[in-house]
Amino acid sequence: METLKMDFRINMDENAVIVEKEFAAPVDVVWSAWTLPETLDKWWAPKPWKAKTKSMKFREGGKWFYAMIGPEGEEHHAIVEYKLVIPEQLFEGIDSFCDENGKVNEELPKAYWKVEFEPEGARTLVRIETKYNSAKELETILNMGFQEGFTAALNSLDEHFKSR
Repeated sequence: METLKMDFRINMDENAVIVEKEFAAPVDVVWSAWTLPETLDKWWAPKPWKAKTKSMKFREGGKWFYAMIGPEGEEHHAIVEYKLVIPEQLFEGIDSFCDENGKVNEELPKAYWKVEFEPEGARTLVRIETKYNSAKELETILNMGFQEGFTAALNSLDEHFKSR
């Protein structure tokens, strides 16, 4: 059984979370898992939650509008605005909580995401840096279970690659 890197660091000085996760798949496959809604919906939400894409235009200036659907059918919505896309290398965007119509909730923290993809032969290292405007915002997200939820989602992506 191969061991894949998983490193989750919290940097309170930078109001950031840095995750390095290695996947047992080539970069084109891993890139697709992060950028195609039909694949994102399979792993983005931590079980027993499910992700459901409402709309997605994966390009600079485009948006991904999605819902996290809980086991009782409750929905929490979010929207990602893509700022930079370099295919199979990196993308950046702003992830915000929103209502069911895509209107951003300005009272909850926004995350500034940078996701980098580094090919390693048959494997790919993904480096995710998520920044917030303040330590208070970072603490809010961590208290909402971000570390546990995102770790579970990344583990679901591992399972997705094993089942291909």
